[in-house]
Amino acid sequence: MNPLPSLDVLKTFIVVAERLNFTHAARHMHLTQGAVSRQIAGLEQHLGCALFIRQARGLELTEQGAAVLAPLQQALGQIDATLALAARRTGTLRVKCPTCAMRWLLPRIMQLQNQHPEIDIALTTSFSHGVNFASEHFDAAVIFGRPENKRIQATHLFDEVLTPVCIPELWPGPDADVARLADKTLLHPTRDRRDWRLWLKTAGCDVPQGKAQHFDTLDLAMTAALQGYGIAMGDVCLLEFDLQARRLRAPFPLCIQSGASYYLIHPGQKVPSPTLMLFKRWLEREALESRQRLALNLRSAKVVNLARQ
Repeated sequence: MNPLPSLDVLKTFIVVAERLNFTHAARHMHLTQGAVSRQIAGLEQHLGCALFIRQARGLELTEQGAAVLAPLQQALGQIDATLALAARRTGTLRVKCPTCAMRWLLPRIMQLQNQHPEIDIALTTSFSHGVNFASEHFDAAVIFGRPENKRIQATHLFDEVLTPVCIPELWPGPDADVARLADKTLLHPTRDRRDWRLWLKTAGCDVPQGKAQHFDTLDLAMTAALQGYGIAMGDVCLLEFDLQARRLRAPFPLCIQSGASYYLIHPGQKVPSPTLMLFKRWLEREALESRQRLALNLRSAKVVNLARQ
């Protein structure tokens, strides 16, 4: 029996089916259009039938696609409701987090639970960077990008600070000549290469016409860098422990603040539970310490804040 598709893929199908547009669905899920398209193509291959008719003006559900949409919406709604009920009964704090932020969040959740074994935190990861508390049964979420919903309580954690990173063996010595990048494989977390383009433009250089590998998420690009496959544009906040342990190095003094940030959010219209308040205060303290350590580590670096330009 073939394994069932992942819940993330099924949710992607529902979002695309509701909008009938890959671009709009990708924007809603904070994914690239290519990532959404590949998920749908993989689901169609798994089922052995087409779910959408691709047209110039958008998409149209096939007969098979229309037949599975309503049952999937109902099934996933029941799953969310069941998990929410279980969480309320057990006092579990349900937190959603994008995969890229797991490097920063997971060790701190483990520390919190070690110090407070009476609390239970159910952490759900997702490729998307947002959350809809009206349809997703989470108590809180870590997101990338400031929420626009005024009914959401947002706590700033840290800013995105980008610089090239790689394993020490890939860039030995103190030489920080950007021209050497032309001989390296650049790992891109997006198809449009915007992070590398942004850094190279700030450095006053052209994009090297060398080898490149593309990924759908920043986390995948950073993981590939840790495995020695090339040089990734990494977030020094997310990679704090890897840089401290010298599993990765940042060979260039230039870092750029993109203007984007990570936030902890939760519904503002509800009174936060004691567990949520404990979790919030813990992350606020951990984030403050991360920002302070980052400021010390970047004393000798050239940090350019693009949001102020």
